[in-house]
Formats: sequence, structure tokens, C-alpha cells
Amino acid sequence: MEAHEVAELFDQAVRRLRRVVDSGGADDSDDGSDLLEQAASTGALAVRLAVGHLADADRVVRAAACDLLGLTSAVHGDDLRSDAATALIALADTEADPEVHFSIARALGATCDARGLPTLVALAGSPDSDVRFQVAVAVPALLDDPPAEAGEAVLLNLCTDADPTVRDWATFGLGWVSTADGNAVRQALWDRTRDTNDEVRAEGVRGLARRRDPRALPLVRELLAQDEVHTFTFQAAAYLGDQSLLPLLDGFDPAADGVAEALLECDPERRARRDESVWRILEAIHRRRPDLRATVFGERCDLGLYLDVTDGADIAGHWFADGLVMRRAGNDPERAADLAIDDLGL
Repeated sequence: MEAHEVAELFDQAVRRLRRVVDSGGADDSDDGSDLLEQAASTGALAVRLAVGHLADADRVVRAAACDLLGLTSAVHGDDLRSDAATALIALADTEADPEVHFSIARALGATCDARGLPTLVALAGSPDSDVRFQVAVAVPALLDDPPAEAGEAVLLNLCTDADPTVRDWATFGLGWVSTADGNAVRQALWDRTRDTNDEVRAEGVRGLARRRDPRALPLVRELLAQDEVHTFTFQAAAYLGDQSLLPLLDGFDPAADGVAEALLECDPERRARRDESVWRILEAIHRRRPDLRATVFGERCDLGLYLDVTDGADIAGHWFADGLVMRRAGNDPERAADLAIDDLGL
């Protein structure tokens, strides 16, 4: 695609976005994002065009330029993402329009560049709830493991936002996306389990259970006994892995989203058989290839076990062990070991 074609796509997108902005966002189904996605496919060409429009006097043009940087970041490599983040951070230092703030926050999330975190922290104080919402969505994408204190703090703050949609996304980011933990995090999630909004409450319970906090157990029991049970509740049950939940789970269809996993994790006998199968993979790999070092471990805030195989100092292979043995190998540890070795190509 030539530069003039990218420019034309951008101009068309601006015209569509202007109609949305002028209508107060009443209908944002045709905001020109499809055109910007086409422009974003050009990579560096799209970034140059977008950066050139960030100083435009028209706020709609600036917002569209930010959107283009975000979409380009979403589909291209770290080099372009770094350039996009640098430009967005610089714009945020002087930008005063909420419409552009929204686009800056969304685009920074797409860059996954931790340098943008201070900008998002500042935008979290916006009086515009749409901007705060977008910050809540974007912040988790910029956090490392463990998360930066500033990112954790802004999510903690947004968990108490007056807008339920902001609270929902902040609780999701803090409790489900992030691995942040500690007294402040657990207190925030506990507080959300008593939120007036159903979705926020479900996120609070799931986030608390993901940290194996025992306060979540009676809440999950109560939710499982209701006529309608949220998928998040089954996920929370799986993380708690408490045998006392089995009678409540037995009444649900194992094919329903999250139920089979909860049944497995809450059943100590099934869980023990699963874990034994994974250990047998480890032993089988050692018998076949004693030159390789295999390790089984569990991730913090994750379910199940993982298998790593190292060749010297480097990790040669990494698998979710449950998937390897159950789905790929038909629950045959010996076959799973063969598959793992074949995957290595060593």
C-alpha cells in the first residue's frame, strides 16, 4: 500500500469518527476503526502518518492518530510499539481533551510498554468515566510479574470508582489478569464481593479465590446454590479446590463452561491421579533422554501443572502438562513423554 492510500484511509476514518464524536457517542458502531485497521497493516508507514497528525489542531484527528498507533501496535513488533508508546507519552504531557485521553489510554494498552504506566496513572484521575474505564482496561497490559506498585495502586483505586463499569474492569484487571497479592489487594477484592453490581461481585469472588483466600469459600458455596450460576463462580471453585464444593458442583452439566475444571480440582482423588500422571511423564522423559532435565511445577495464581525441559542452560520446551497428557496423549504418560521429546526436535 502506498503512502497516499494510507492517508486516504486515515482521512475517511476521521470523517466517520467525527460523526460519532458529534453525536456524543450515541452510535459508535461505525467509528472508522475498520479503515484504521487496514492502514495499520502497513506498519512503519502507519506509525509515521499517525505521529505526523498528533499535533493537529483538530481533536478528532489527534484521537484517530492515537487509535492508529494503538492498532498498529496490536499487530506489529516491539520496535513499532516502542515508537508508538514514545509518541503517545509525549502527547499526553500536553493533551487536555478527554476524547483524546481515551484514545491515548487505549493505544498505550496496545503497546504493552511499561513506560506508559505513569501516563495511565495520571489519566486515572480524569473526571471523565470513559477515560477511567479505558485506563482500567489498559493498565494490566503494562504490568510485569510481579506487577509494578504504581499499576497495582491505580487498579486498587479504580476498584472503588463511582462508575460500576470502571469498578468491573479494575477488579478484573487486579483480580484475574494481574498476579498482584497482599493485604491491600485481598481487602480490595473482598470489598468488591459486597458490591452492588452483580458482575463486580463475581469478579471480586473469583479474584479472591484465585489467591486461595479462605474467605471466598462460603461465598462460592452461596453462589453455587443459586438458580443461575456465573462462569466466574465455577472458576472460583476450581481455584479453591475444596472437596466440600463437590455436592454443589455435581448438579451441573460437566460440558458447561468451567464445570469440568471445577469438578477435577475439587475432587482430591481425581486431582491426585492427574498429578501422578504428570510425574510419570517426568520419569519417562528421564528414561528416554537422561541428557535432558525435566521439571514439573505450578505457577502462582494458576491451576494445574507445567512441564519444562531444558537442554543445557536453555529451556528447550514448555508445556501445560494437563493438556499434554490428557488432550494430546489420551491420558497416557508414556505417549505424552514421546510427544514432548518429538516436539523438542533434539
